[in-house]
Amino acid sequence: MASPAVRDQDNHNDAENSSMGYCGKAMNKVVEFPRKLKKLGQDDPRRIVHSLKVGLAVLLVSLLYYFQPFYNGLGDTAMWPILTVVVVFEFSVGATLGRGLNRILATFLAGALGFGVHHLANLSGDIAHPILIGIFVFLLAASVTFIRFFPRMKARYDYGLLIFILTFCLISVSGYRDEEILEMAHKRASTILIGAFIAVFVCVFICPVWAGDDLHNSVAKNIEKLGSFLEGFGDEYFKVAGSGESNMAHLQGYISVLNSKQSEETQANFARWEPRHGKFRYRHPWRYYLKIGNLTRQCAYRIDTLSGYLNSEVQTPLNIQNNQVQELCMKMSSESGKALKELAWALKTMTEPCSAASSHITKSRAAANNLKSMLRTNAAAVAGVGGDQVHLLDIVPAVTVASLLSDVVAYAEQIEKSIQKLASFQHMQFKSAERKKPTALTSSKTSSSNVGPHHVITMDRLASLQVQESSKEIGSKFQRIRSAV
Repeated sequence: MASPAVRDQDNHNDAENSSMGYCGKAMNKVVEFPRKLKKLGQDDPRRIVHSLKVGLAVLLVSLLYYFQPFYNGLGDTAMWPILTVVVVFEFSVGATLGRGLNRILATFLAGALGFGVHHLANLSGDIAHPILIGIFVFLLAASVTFIRFFPRMKARYDYGLLIFILTFCLISVSGYRDEEILEMAHKRASTILIGAFIAVFVCVFICPVWAGDDLHNSVAKNIEKLGSFLEGFGDEYFKVAGSGESNMAHLQGYISVLNSKQSEETQANFARWEPRHGKFRYRHPWRYYLKIGNLTRQCAYRIDTLSGYLNSEVQTPLNIQNNQVQELCMKMSSESGKALKELAWALKTMTEPCSAASSHITKSRAAANNLKSMLRTNAAAVAGVGGDQVHLLDIVPAVTVASLLSDVVAYAEQIEKSIQKLASFQHMQFKSAERKKPTALTSSKTSSSNVGPHHVITMDRLASLQVQESSKEIGSKFQRIRSAV
């Protein structure tokens, strides 16, 4: 049994160790904080620009508070522009415009309604005055709060409805003790208008960040991530000889697509507030991007299940990997991956889907149909090569992978149709030109400055020209014979 002196020494050592542990953790956090700041700025440099823009907007609106004529006209309400800039200024132009317009419209409507309620209450007498104001405050607050539960109203006007309740209550209730209700409402509306204008001006004209651009690029990038996974899935799953080292890290890019729904819906709501900019016209069909994004996520869910088979303990037997199942599955995977990459390029550059994407989808669909017919005709034959038979349960992983790849091909077809439908909208500016591809045969002679444009001659065109020349020769000989006769 330890003596009291030994126990006291142990307790003292434990206390020192715990204090050193706390100090070490604190020092690690202090040292790691600048690294996190650096990484945050490197991930998206626009965050640094946005922070500087907010600082500039707050500085500009703060100068008005120190401008004596402005302060004499508005008094203590001169602080409202600063508050408006802080709560209105958002990362993208669409978000800032949405919050700014919501705040302005809600303030004007609530101010006018509050003044009307106050005037109506004054006509009812001193006794009924507070009763009427209380009834209107209760009805307006309850009804507007219930309206906020509608999904469409919550998505676009939730902030405006909240400001409507706040402004109406401030004006109507404070007007019971303050007779200068109209002047107070006018000052509040003017200061909010000034603050919102400065916030929108700085956000739009200084390094603007458009929510529509982010939505457009993110949907195209998500489709490209799925294409990259599918292109490398076949070699990784079937362990094809000569495919090189494992590329699992590259195949994990699709994971971000699974949780993209909320960000896409938010960007679509913000994009509808934005004016015409770049290649996006007014009334651009932003909602249709959500349909394409939903199809992309549904495809990503199938791909996520496929990814589980890469590290699964239940592997396909080697003799099954050497038969037609492997060939058809790899063709379905690679061709659908190439098609998705072509579609991602077409969407990102706003070019109508070229024939290459349709060709890849046709090839992948043909492979899927061949595999289905083969499994439907004789599933047992799939499990053996050269007479070596395997138990039917052994081919379940391969058949499951084939079924998932067939679903992926179907979603690739739907994504292609959706992008073609998007390109056909009236307000779209999709280019009709396809990618320039190498031709089979081109004219070898280059034209000089006084020669017309180059003519490209394909093999089919060359054959038709040869037929035409031979027919001309036969026709000329026939004419000579007739003239001789």
